[in-house]
Amino acid sequence: MFSSLIPPITIKEIYRKSKETILNGKYIIRKVMNTMANFTAQFPLKTEKYQEDILDRRFEISRHIYNSLVNVTQKRYKEMIKTKNYRNLMSKLSGDKKKDKDTWKQINYIRNQYGMSEYSFHNDVKKMQQHFSDNIDAFTSQKIATHLWKAYDKFFYGNGKKIHYKKYGSFNSLEGKSNKTGIRFKNNKFLWNGLKIPVVIDYDNYYEYQALEADISYCRIVRKYVRNKYKYYIQIVFKGSPPVKVDTETGEIKHNIGQGDVGLDIGTSTIAYSSYTDVKILELADNVQNIESEKRRLLRKMDRSRRATNTNNYNEDGTIKKQGRKKVTWNKSHHYIKYQNKLKELYRKQADVRKYQHECLANQIISLGDNIYVETMNFSGLTKKSTKTEKNDEGRFKKKKRFGKSIANRSPAMLLKIINRKLSYYDKYLIKIDTWSARASQFNHFDGTYKKKTLSQRWNDFYGIKVQRDLYSAFLIMNIASDLKSFDIDKCNERFDNFYRLHNLEVERLTGHKNLSSIAI
Repeated sequence: MFSSLIPPITIKEIYRKSKETILNGKYIIRKVMNTMANFTAQFPLKTEKYQEDILDRRFEISRHIYNSLVNVTQKRYKEMIKTKNYRNLMSKLSGDKKKDKDTWKQINYIRNQYGMSEYSFHNDVKKMQQHFSDNIDAFTSQKIATHLWKAYDKFFYGNGKKIHYKKYGSFNSLEGKSNKTGIRFKNNKFLWNGLKIPVVIDYDNYYEYQALEADISYCRIVRKYVRNKYKYYIQIVFKGSPPVKVDTETGEIKHNIGQGDVGLDIGTSTIAYSSYTDVKILELADNVQNIESEKRRLLRKMDRSRRATNTNNYNEDGTIKKQGRKKVTWNKSHHYIKYQNKLKELYRKQADVRKYQHECLANQIISLGDNIYVETMNFSGLTKKSTKTEKNDEGRFKKKKRFGKSIANRSPAMLLKIINRKLSYYDKYLIKIDTWSARASQFNHFDGTYKKKTLSQRWNDFYGIKVQRDLYSAFLIMNIASDLKSFDIDKCNERFDNFYRLHNLEVERLTGHKNLSSIAI
């Protein structure tokens, strides 16, 4: 199959030598990208029933180790925050990195004294792992500790609010630290503490074949609930950049990166982009919404079943009784468990569809240019309810809900992360502009003025020239100045005619179709 695509030279030599992809007898030089980067390929495991039972037991043991580690570390954390010195240091923090540098040093010193560090967690988990050495190796247990440390790292320095325990059935991924011991891939088999499971590899798949020629960094075992049963996969993390995807019929490279500037105006449910060759406004992960109605019906069924089997837990008005510290028991009927598994399957489908659509859209955007500009967005802030209590014109209270459900379904932040990852293979990254200084939704490049608009105002009227608001914002972002705080007026004037022509083609394409109200076409 490959003889028609490449001359007589091994793919291993191609991959290691110079990242040159040889197609149709021609050398297409690919840029040597970030050599420290990794990429992942996933392969299904051909498991037997007894092997699945062993894997399930090991996942459950790992969950218990994780929760035991949470217990140990939480006790230390609670003792630490009781100290007056620690509380005083935390209260001194102002948010300025330079001013807080010495304070952070003292805080980290106290945390290390109380064993709140990744290496301390490794020591803690070592004692626990010894009881389960037949199932869990030392390297895998260290990665469990690292997984918990990442939660603490987010809790200490990010937007984490609490350290959570893992519920039954929620621990579905384990990984090693290298391919020499513990979780390994060797001779087309998954190896782990006595387990030898064949890995299903499609050697007719050019991407998989080429990926397996790269050096392995480490491996990960993943369990997914698919169509009412667990399926098992090995995710191999390879060193270097991913192989080039090739059209097997024509021999052409797929998803090549373009050249030029691209502006992205991303919202909670749509994305508008502008480049020299294309202007589009698209609904994010539009196929995900098709599952929502089915999910809503299932949730109603589950609620009726739960109420029928737990009548003592509800008040007469249908609200749940407040039990205080008393432990509440909830009985699950066979029908409820059946509905619960169906709901789990729907969530999995939604996640897979969303990721697939984002990957395709990211490839489409990257093909337009290599300088991709986007506004800095705080999507987590948009998911929270409004704190203001307001009334509308009729005197009724406005809803405090914002964009939580839309962001959960569309996942705009995931799309930006995927675009950034794909750009990193070419030693490029998303360029974030200063949203506070360069207010794309308010700017008018014809007269250089800013004018606030209501959220419902979806069109701009510039002296008789009507332009869709999001598409125009993407155009302005595309023409950001080098300081990333203002717009390059000369670029805007030079490129506007081409943009307006592509804009009208996009409006014509969308006219007559059912679109989101935020698109307003």
